[in-house]
Amino acid sequence: MSLFKARDWWSTILGEKEEFDLGCLCVADVDNSGSGQDKIIVGSYMGYLRIFNPHPVKPGDEVQPEDLLLEVQLREPILQVEVGKFVSGTEGLHLAVLHCRKLCVYAVSGTLGNVEHGNQYQIKLMYEHNLQRTACNMTYGPFGGVKGRDLICIQSMDGMLMLFEQESYAFGRFLPGFLLPGPLTYSSRTDSFITVSSCRQVESYKDLKGVIVTLSDDGHLQCSYLGTDPSLFQAPKVDSREINYEELDAEMKKLQKIIKEATKTQDILPKSEKHRDVIVTAEVSPDLDAESQAIDSEVKAESVPSVTVKITIQSRVTAQKPNLAVCVQAPLAVTCDQFVFDDLEPDSSETVMLSVFLKGNCSPSELEGNCLVSYNRPTELNPEGIPKVAECNFSLPLRLICFPAQPSKAANHKITIDTNKPPISFVTIFPDFVDPSEDDQTNVLGFQFLTGSKTTLLASKTSQRYRIQSDQLEDLWLITKQLKLRLEEHFKKQNCKDFACTFSGSIPLQEYFELIDQHFELRLNAEKFRELLSERAVQFRAIERRLLTRFKDKTPAPLQHLDTLLEGTFREVIALADAAEENQANMFRAFTKLKSATHLVIMLISLWQKLSADQVAILEATFLPLAEDTQELGWEETVDAAVSYLLRTCLSKSSKEQALTLGSQLCMPKDTSRLKKNITLFCDRLAKGGRLSLSTESATQQAVVMPGGCTTIPESDLEERTVIPGSTAMLPSHGQMAKQKSKPALSEDAAEEAEKP
Repeated sequence: MSLFKARDWWSTILGEKEEFDLGCLCVADVDNSGSGQDKIIVGSYMGYLRIFNPHPVKPGDEVQPEDLLLEVQLREPILQVEVGKFVSGTEGLHLAVLHCRKLCVYAVSGTLGNVEHGNQYQIKLMYEHNLQRTACNMTYGPFGGVKGRDLICIQSMDGMLMLFEQESYAFGRFLPGFLLPGPLTYSSRTDSFITVSSCRQVESYKDLKGVIVTLSDDGHLQCSYLGTDPSLFQAPKVDSREINYEELDAEMKKLQKIIKEATKTQDILPKSEKHRDVIVTAEVSPDLDAESQAIDSEVKAESVPSVTVKITIQSRVTAQKPNLAVCVQAPLAVTCDQFVFDDLEPDSSETVMLSVFLKGNCSPSELEGNCLVSYNRPTELNPEGIPKVAECNFSLPLRLICFPAQPSKAANHKITIDTNKPPISFVTIFPDFVDPSEDDQTNVLGFQFLTGSKTTLLASKTSQRYRIQSDQLEDLWLITKQLKLRLEEHFKKQNCKDFACTFSGSIPLQEYFELIDQHFELRLNAEKFRELLSERAVQFRAIERRLLTRFKDKTPAPLQHLDTLLEGTFREVIALADAAEENQANMFRAFTKLKSATHLVIMLISLWQKLSADQVAILEATFLPLAEDTQELGWEETVDAAVSYLLRTCLSKSSKEQALTLGSQLCMPKDTSRLKKNITLFCDRLAKGGRLSLSTESATQQAVVMPGGCTTIPESDLEERTVIPGSTAMLPSHGQMAKQKSKPALSEDAAEEAEKP
């Protein structure tokens, strides 16, 4: 039996034949008396609200009249009463009364009485919420861990939780699998709502952090968390048998054989094309599409051409989940860049057709594309498949971005390529741009780019030289590259193995530096726009907060033109965002031009210094390290770090330079002066006999044998050239590279012939 019993201290009978429920009782210091003495609040289904303050003189005495502080008839059934911090601007306690279709919040206060009747109490309605759904019960608490206030959650009869942030309605959510309403309470420790479902199961719902939300490709949405499962495995009892070493050795040899077969190099290194499991090939149509497939092109031309690419996937084995991705370098684009196929059976194939066109309003730096097929190949040990890839590259025609045009006599930029073979007629090497009937134009050719610029190609009749000229430095690149490739293919067909191209002019560094400055200036503008947008956004949010405070105030104050300031700030944010977006587009075009000019400079340096393929690869890795340019990692600081590394290693003049250390962090520089200085010094070191290499031994030897100076002699073509002792190479001097613009290295008679249209 229990030691303690419930002993009567105070009791009373409420009304006549009134009905009450679990939520109709509440105990709290509802009048904020400060004495710490709680009152009893009772509501009934008949609509009566009563507040008691029991204090018997002696145990067992009858109820005193002054024990009933307040009794009012609210005319609507009272489902639940609660006391909490429900009014904004104060942490005082207020009374919340829940009716079927309404939630009312009252302030309970008392005034000192002057007669024997005692103090006088009354309630004042602070605010009310009209409910769209029939209420069942409610709970309250500091939802989400808020400080100094309580929020209210009401459960409707149809299973909706409605949350109220004091005077404002926050949001609502439906309970899953709802049938009948159950009890509802709030746990401040776990910050969750607890209820009992119709299945008699206790459920806890938790505005939950740390959940991982994943969506699969077949539409399966899942919320999960990182946790562990208990280990249900019990280790079997150890069998006390003797070890059979012969069986153990045999098993070990068998496992070693399996490991050896699985780690053969032939399964790791790429196989030859004939023995690949999956082969992907791309065939570019020799002619442009009769009807252009260009979509949303920004090029301001009458018609933007497109070319069809046919991609074939051949599988010799079972290939699961094959996925084809087609990539071209912006501003080029494809009509469709992703293809998903069903599983490929052995000796089966798939073919897709797509079109490539110029989408951006600038010329690309490369006319190449890439096809990549990813798939899973099942094995005996891994039936789900081992991930593998197959790829191929394809080249796009020059006619995709330019068309034949009338040659231009004058141009701002000119370069001259020397060869060791007589000039070839353009009818032979550029049949797609020359009409065979125009015999008089076989030594001069004009290229009109879709973006508006023009480039002219001339062949000397008396010397073995070709001149490329244009008003834009970057437009020289693709024509020069096409000229070199087509000449090499022509002489390869003629079984000529000693054909070579050289460059003896000056490297156009000053024009190249202008493109660097243009790109860097746009990067600085992007940083300024970002800072201005951040400032205006902070200002916009501050004005919003002040406006919301004014709107929530019970006694609204004048806006004092805050609405006008908000609208003006909003317009500034929109204007800055538009300007930043336009600057971003200009920066992309500037970076594309910079890449084209960089390709051109790399080719000229390689022809000038007769670099090997490995050395050209070092040049490309140094000057073209990024496929995309971002504010976090830009072209200028990346190239500056790479060039500085070469200057202190393979191109260093002494061990003192090799001891210099580079910065540990790449960040956007203040200007481009250091970068331009390093590039000029880089070309100067190459002119004085430096050789590109990534090995430390050759760098040390290079620092010893590098000559200390050079001499210059005038040549018949009016260009100064540097003569390296012990070498037959004719190289431009440092001063000429840094100051003089590019000039054609033609003799007088060849120059006259080349200038003729």
